[in-house]
Amino acid sequence: MQTKIKTPWLNSYGKMKPHLTYPDFSLYEQIKETADRYPKYTALNYFGNKITYHELIAKIDQCARSLKLIGIEKDDVITICMPNTPEAVYAFYAINKLGAIANMIHPLSAENEIKYYLDISESKVLITIDMAWDKINTILAKTSVKTSIIVSVKDSMPLYLKVGYISTKGRKIKQPPLSKNVLNWNDFIKTGKKMTTDNENAKTNGSAYAAILYSGGTTGYPKGIVLSNLNFNALALQGIEACACLLPGDRILSIMPIFHGFGLGICIHTALTYGGEAIILPQFSVKTFDKLISKYRPNIIAGVPTLYEALLMNEKIAKMDLSCIKCAISGGDSISINLKRKVDSFFQSHHANIQIREGYGLTECVTGSCLTPIDYYREGSIGLPYPDTYYKIVKPATHTEVDYGEEGEIVVSGPTVMVGYLKEEKETNRTLQRHDDGLLWLHTGDLGYMDKDGFIYFKQRLKRMIISSGYNVYPQYIENIIDSHPDVFMSTVIGIAHPYKKEVAKAFVILKKDVKPTEELKTEIYALCQKNLAKYSLPYEIEFRDSLPKTLVGKVAYKVLAEEEQGKITK
Repeated sequence: MQTKIKTPWLNSYGKMKPHLTYPDFSLYEQIKETADRYPKYTALNYFGNKITYHELIAKIDQCARSLKLIGIEKDDVITICMPNTPEAVYAFYAINKLGAIANMIHPLSAENEIKYYLDISESKVLITIDMAWDKINTILAKTSVKTSIIVSVKDSMPLYLKVGYISTKGRKIKQPPLSKNVLNWNDFIKTGKKMTTDNENAKTNGSAYAAILYSGGTTGYPKGIVLSNLNFNALALQGIEACACLLPGDRILSIMPIFHGFGLGICIHTALTYGGEAIILPQFSVKTFDKLISKYRPNIIAGVPTLYEALLMNEKIAKMDLSCIKCAISGGDSISINLKRKVDSFFQSHHANIQIREGYGLTECVTGSCLTPIDYYREGSIGLPYPDTYYKIVKPATHTEVDYGEEGEIVVSGPTVMVGYLKEEKETNRTLQRHDDGLLWLHTGDLGYMDKDGFIYFKQRLKRMIISSGYNVYPQYIENIIDSHPDVFMSTVIGIAHPYKKEVAKAFVILKKDVKPTEELKTEIYALCQKNLAKYSLPYEIEFRDSLPKTLVGKVAYKVLAEEEQGKITK
C-alpha cells in the first residue's frame, strides 16, 4: 500500500497552477513553436547583434544539416566546449534536432578534465572556442573525437566590434591549422548549404537524452548528469509559471554559462520558450556590470549571489534608475538573509519595486525546482516547490519523513529529475531512490526543513557541515550572524582541522568599503557570534580578506579555502 504524499504548499500557491501539461517532444520543437508564434521577436542579442526567432531557427537548421553531413546520427554525442555565443546556442539545438546528445563542458577546464569528459561521453565531434584549442589539441588524439569545429567569439559580432577584436585580443589567439578533421565554424556551416532537403529532424520524444552536464553531484567528484528533453522542457514551463511575470519580448541578462544548468536551463531554454530576448556574452566581468544594465536595460536578471554582491558594490549602478528590472533571481548557491535584505533595499531605492527571489535546485534536476513567490517572502525560506514537483524532508540516509519544522535531508521528485549519472549505476541508485509512496526521489545531500504551509528552508549542504566534538555545526548559520554586523559585507565559513575537536569553524570576512580591518572589529564580530550562537558553533578563527576565491561559475570556492588551510598545516 502506497503512503500518501503531503503537499501543504498547494494552499500557498495563490494563482500558480499546481499541474501543467508537458509536451512529449524535443527541445528543438519546443523553441520552434515559440519561433512560429514570434518570428520577428529578438531571440539572441550578442553585443548588439540581434538574431530574430526566425533567423535563430534557420541558423539551427543549417547547423543540423552540416552535422548530418559529417556523419552525426541519433544518439551520437557531440561535445560543446564553449562560452555563451550564438554558435553555442545554434549547435546545442541542432544537436537536439538530430536526436543526438550535447555534452556540455567548461572551456577553462584543465586538459585532464577535458579528456575525462570526452572519454566518458564517447564524443564523436567537438565544437570548441579557439582560445581553448592549444590545450585541447594536446589530448585530442587519445580520445574518440573524429572531427573538431573551431569557433571564435568574433564570428557573430557586429562588424565594427569584429574589426576591433581582431586587432586587439584576437591577435593573441593562435589559429589552429585547418584540415579535413579540423574545421572553422564558417567553413563547417557552408557545407550544410549543399543540402536542400530538411530531413534531419529526428522527432525524438520527451524521454530521449538531450544533454550531459557535469557537477560535483551529491558526493563531490565530477559526474556526468544525463538530462532528457522532458527535464528541460518541464523546467522551462514550470519556471515560467512560478515566475509569474515573464512575457514575450522581455529581455533577460543571460550571463550564467551555457555549460551550467542554471545558464542552459533558465537563461537560454526558458528564455527561448517564453519568447524572451536572451542577452548573451562570452565573458562576464563585474567591472562592466553597470554598462550591461545601462546598454540593454534588462527586465530579468538571474545569477549567483556574488552577482548581487557586485551590484551593491558598483558605484555607477548606485546612480542608476533600475525600474526596467521586474524579476531578479538568485540561485546556484544560497544567499544570506542579510545580503537579501541589502539587495531588496537597493532595488526599492532605485525604483525597482521587486524583491530578490531565491531559487533552489541541483544540476540533478537541471537547476531550480523551488522559488520564492513573486509577492510574498518568509525570511530564510527558499520558497515553494514548482508545479508537479514534490518535496519531502527525511532523516538523512533513510526514507523516513520528519515532522514540519524538523531538519532533515531534502529530497525532490518531479519531471525535472535527471535520468541518472553517466556510467555510474551505483551512484545513480544511491541518489535516485523509490520510496513507499511510489515516487522516485532525488536525495539531494542537503539539509533543510519544511514549515506547515509548505515553505522550504535550506540550511546546509551535508558535505559542508562541520562536525566539532560530535556536534553538527552549520556554516551558513554562522555566516548569517556575521553578515548582520553593520561593517561586514559578506562572510564564508569552513571547517578546519583541530587536534581534539576534529574540526572547528573558521570565518573569512570581507568588510564593507572603507572599513579598516582591526583587532577591535574582530573582537566585536566574535562578541556578536557569542551572543547568537551556541558555544560549540563559535568560529575558532576569524580572518579578514579583501576577496574570496571563486569557482568557474562564480560561487565561493570552499574547497580552495580548505586546501589553503590544509597547506598551512603541512608546511
